[in-house]
Amino acid sequence: MNDIIYNNRRKQFLNLMSDGVAVLSAASFMRRSNDTEFPYRQESNFYYLSGINEDNCIILFKKSAQVQKTYLFLKEVSSKESLWIGKRMGIKGASSTYSFDAVFALESFEEKSKEFLKDAPMIYFDIFQETLLNKKLKLTCKELLHHRGVLKSPRNFADVYEITQKMRLIKSKEEIVLIRKAISITKKAHHKAMKLAHPYISEQKISAKIEYIFASNKAQHNAYENIVAGGNRANILHYIDNNKTLKEGQLVLIDAGCEYKMYASDITRTFAVSGKFTKAQKELYEMVLHVQLEIIKMIQPGITKKILQDASEELLTQGMIKLGILKGKLKKLIKKKKHKKYYPHGIGHWMGIDVHDPCPYVDEKGEQIAFQAGMVLTIEPGIYIDKKDKKVPQKYRGIGIRIEDNILVTQNGCENLSKDIAKTVQEIEKMCYS
Repeated sequence: MNDIIYNNRRKQFLNLMSDGVAVLSAASFMRRSNDTEFPYRQESNFYYLSGINEDNCIILFKKSAQVQKTYLFLKEVSSKESLWIGKRMGIKGASSTYSFDAVFALESFEEKSKEFLKDAPMIYFDIFQETLLNKKLKLTCKELLHHRGVLKSPRNFADVYEITQKMRLIKSKEEIVLIRKAISITKKAHHKAMKLAHPYISEQKISAKIEYIFASNKAQHNAYENIVAGGNRANILHYIDNNKTLKEGQLVLIDAGCEYKMYASDITRTFAVSGKFTKAQKELYEMVLHVQLEIIKMIQPGITKKILQDASEELLTQGMIKLGILKGKLKKLIKKKKHKKYYPHGIGHWMGIDVHDPCPYVDEKGEQIAFQAGMVLTIEPGIYIDKKDKKVPQKYRGIGIRIEDNILVTQNGCENLSKDIAKTVQEIEKMCYS
């Protein structure tokens, strides 16, 4: 994506904010241990509005009846610093690359922000984090409030991310291209995992192969920690130890996605370690798959996530009654939430720059947000039966299954962006033996 796209987003942000000042900061490096750091990952909202992948940067928006401007503050890096961390774009590079109204040295932020805030009735920032920047902004507002020469200053604080998260709900065609690419890389990784898995292989080895495929296809990061869960460990929803050995007769649940140019994929597949499902495993798997396919069919503009959630719970409960996992009347079981023991999570979530995009599901009135073309979400029904659950037929105990795809809402329905990743029993068994 080019700066025209990011500049248009900044203009849209200005249109959505009230008169005042808005401040967004780049992410800082995160310490891993002592003096080592995790690989850098930019703050998603900052990147969405700038396309900048450097630390020590701040964007400031200024809006009034007379002015609508955006400013970038960044740290100039000395030649001595660049020896250790590499070159940075600097003021000159940023001015020629990005369409900000002005670019300033980061060291001038405190002084210049005070000037911008003098006549601003409101300030938007990350109000839920106690960062040093936020403390300084609040202190500046307090000083201006008691300054005799200042007639107006911010008395209202607002969450800056509330605006960006609404903007991020609808993906542009450029964003969808990047999501498709992330999914295409993830497809290679999942198919390789299916071919690689066999009894006595370690979960760690499969996870390592997945990460190798991500990196060798230019994905910058995992979108999240891989889950490679054999047997009963699949019933731990966020199992990331990946340190056990797969055994004959088990299923393995793999939840793995990559991040390509900041955009995520999020795919889960479950298959037999030996390559062929047992009769009981197939019964459970095809029940979950039926639910997923039915829910995907429902997706179109106007539908809400709650509609999908309710439908998935009803369909899964019907399936569990049929297989003897639950006993009783459908409506009564759902009312008592008996199905939640085996399906405790949501049907899906928004996806984009963050694997769990923090976009809203309800509006300011608390009403469910209706789907629109351009929204991207996951659909991931599952069933999780602990090996010690004696209320369930023995043949189903110790089985955890989740099937997850990435769905784009279109004008007339939806598109399964990950439809080419093996999913039916026949497709998976063929892939495992290929």
